[in-house]
Amino acid sequence: MNETNQPNRETASRPREGGIAARAMAARGGPQRANYFDGLNEEQRLAVETTEGPVLVLAGAGTGKTRVLTTRIAHILSLGRAYPSQILAVTFTNKAAREMKNRIGLLVGGEVEGMPWLGTFHSIGVKILRRHAELVGLKSNFTILDTDDQIRLMKQLIQAANLDDKRWPARAFAQLVDGWKNKALTPKDIPEGDARAFANGKGRELYQAYQDRLKSLNAADFGDLLMHPIAILRAHPDVLADYHRRFRYILVDEYQDTNVAQYMWLRLLAQRTEARDGARDRGEDAIRPLVLRQAQDEGAMSASDLDPPKDTAATSNKLPHPEPVEGRGSQAQTPSPAEGHRGDSSSERVRDPRGGPAPQRAVRPASDNKVNICCVGDDDQSIYGWRGAEVDNILRFDKDFPGAAVIRLERNYRSTAHILGAASTLIAHNEDRLGKTLFTDHSHPDHEKVEVHAGWDSEEEARAIGEEIEQLQRKSHKLNDMAILVRASFQMREFEDRFVTLGLNYRVIGGPRFYERQEIRDAMAYFRSTVQPADDLAFERILNTPKRGLGDAAIRLLHDHARARAIPLMAAAAEIAATEELKPKPRKSLQEVVANFHRWSELLTSMKHTDLAEMILEESGYTEMWQNDRSAEAPGRLENLKELIRSMDLYDSLPGFLEHVALVMDAEQNAELDAVSIMTLHSAKGLEFETVFLPGWEEGLFPHQRALDEGGRSGLEEERRLAYVGITRGKKRVKIWFVSNRRIHGLWQSTIPSRFLDELPEAHVEVMEPSASYGGYGASGMGAYGASRWDRNAFSAGSYQTPGWRRAQAAQGATTAPDT
Repeated sequence: MNETNQPNRETASRPREGGIAARAMAARGGPQRANYFDGLNEEQRLAVETTEGPVLVLAGAGTGKTRVLTTRIAHILSLGRAYPSQILAVTFTNKAAREMKNRIGLLVGGEVEGMPWLGTFHSIGVKILRRHAELVGLKSNFTILDTDDQIRLMKQLIQAANLDDKRWPARAFAQLVDGWKNKALTPKDIPEGDARAFANGKGRELYQAYQDRLKSLNAADFGDLLMHPIAILRAHPDVLADYHRRFRYILVDEYQDTNVAQYMWLRLLAQRTEARDGARDRGEDAIRPLVLRQAQDEGAMSASDLDPPKDTAATSNKLPHPEPVEGRGSQAQTPSPAEGHRGDSSSERVRDPRGGPAPQRAVRPASDNKVNICCVGDDDQSIYGWRGAEVDNILRFDKDFPGAAVIRLERNYRSTAHILGAASTLIAHNEDRLGKTLFTDHSHPDHEKVEVHAGWDSEEEARAIGEEIEQLQRKSHKLNDMAILVRASFQMREFEDRFVTLGLNYRVIGGPRFYERQEIRDAMAYFRSTVQPADDLAFERILNTPKRGLGDAAIRLLHDHARARAIPLMAAAAEIAATEELKPKPRKSLQEVVANFHRWSELLTSMKHTDLAEMILEESGYTEMWQNDRSAEAPGRLENLKELIRSMDLYDSLPGFLEHVALVMDAEQNAELDAVSIMTLHSAKGLEFETVFLPGWEEGLFPHQRALDEGGRSGLEEERRLAYVGITRGKKRVKIWFVSNRRIHGLWQSTIPSRFLDELPEAHVEVMEPSASYGGYGASGMGAYGASRWDRNAFSAGSYQTPGWRRAQAAQGATTAPDT
């Protein structure tokens, strides 16, 4: 959420954003409070000032949507339309919620502390659930299970059902349940096909058993934090009416990313009697379409299941008094806006729903039936369909809320005209969109066009991008301002390997770096113990991996012996293995481990290091451990081990490889390190960089074949939206790459350029001429095509002469140098 559209203020002595000084200035009615409109363009101001009725703000990338949301809340409060406690503001992440709160604090000061209903879907869901937990069979002090607890519980249930938990892993079932809950499907609602797809047709039974077990434990998982409130609001109209009175204004960020459950939750809170009746007059229920189309065909749900509940006297008896707003002692309920309204003046005060005397500022009453909901989003950036997001939610907003105002924010403050032109032309090929065209007021003839590069293979792609990054760095561009955005995570390894070779600092966003993955760290520990038997940390890591019957007691014995004799842990293991202190089975295992490392160490000088590395993983049983593992992650881990062995080819010894990796990886421990960011396109949403590299624009990879196979046209359109997101991350430079041969999971495959390339406008794109044309060869012959200048000399354990190696040494020295 990095918007550059900020008010023009003097920054020399500006207080820290969201800090005490900034909030105090806002609270005293200083210049910040009076000028919250400063810097808004015409469209942004319209979005802020249109406070009444349903509003959809279509905010394109880099158009200042966060500024609009926060200023809109400040405007509502300044006009006296609501108390802070009467505003529901929903975001998707805790980080976004904190940013929103800080920005509102700058504008309205301490009033932001009176906004208990500003948070994520789940944080607000849990507040509602704790207030009414008994209505779904829980106590108010219920426990929220994390993913590990959830999987452990599911594993118990799978085993209790006499099912093979290797064939039917709990993690896979957890993903199924999460998907069902994202669609707001209870056990009785899931389609029969889904129910039969797991555990020999026991999917529904296990789901119900899981929900029953959660209730008996007085627990809920994250999906329940929305599922249970939906059930409460639908089954208890008096509770729903209370929240209708409580929330005068509802604001939602990133509306295009909402799933079915979030949509239903919001619609229930935003619905009023008038709106529901209007929906029926149009022949459609507000909630039905998304749910029924998933379950009705399978006979799991009927249309009547979605009808709103009838008012009954019984339900009102179950409603507890609502809890007071945090920090207040009063338990008074939020009154109807009519309460406290005197005379005909629309500006008469109402009683503060939090208790206490009425404030000096007037709060204007509003109609019970008026739907004051503002959803901010961008249908062109809906890219999370694979995890349940429904782009239809934003596309049907004007149908859900007839008469809604639709305001488009198209003025971009981030990117150049060429980048915006390329992105807008590309996304215009989508049919299911509301439509907008981004533009900028700051175009310049010197701005670079979007570049398209062709390469022979993925290795050359990584080499060329690495060299271009080095060239930019020599021109004083920071690595922190550069990013490589890939469609699939397996693409990262080529760049990680290349950057390790060059000594370029990098960070992986949204997941562990290649050399930080569990299986890679284990393998590296085996190699380190072979090269340096005194490396106790490495030896301890793999001593019982795979399982060798060496429990905690045996390992404590080794540590005690090593400390007493002041010797390395491996030497202590050799001495202990020669005694009778361990039982026969662990003693034999320990003897084999020590003998293996002794033999591998002797082969360091006589055997090719890549062959030795493969032998170590085979003879230790580590490769076999993952081959026998039936989890979904095992194949990927095995492939990563193969990639690790292949990455050693650039080095002529195992010690040299280990030393180089250790040096480059250690440099990144500095949090202030200048480093290139590598991430997937999905992880890049909301971020921006001066220079963006987009490799892998080939058919089958981007658009991804699985998206095309499973989603058809809608899958293709989501892939195109993903391409749009990637291009609009760039501020000054965007460089797209495609190759004719790519190594995918260890196998070389021929590829063809992505269809998206032909959808880019020629006016904003420059096709770059490589040293040899796509699919051809350089003037120096086949072997020279794509060769990097750093590859002319082989790496040696004793002599690293590349600029990247010297750079890494310098970084290491800077990191460890004492303060002066």
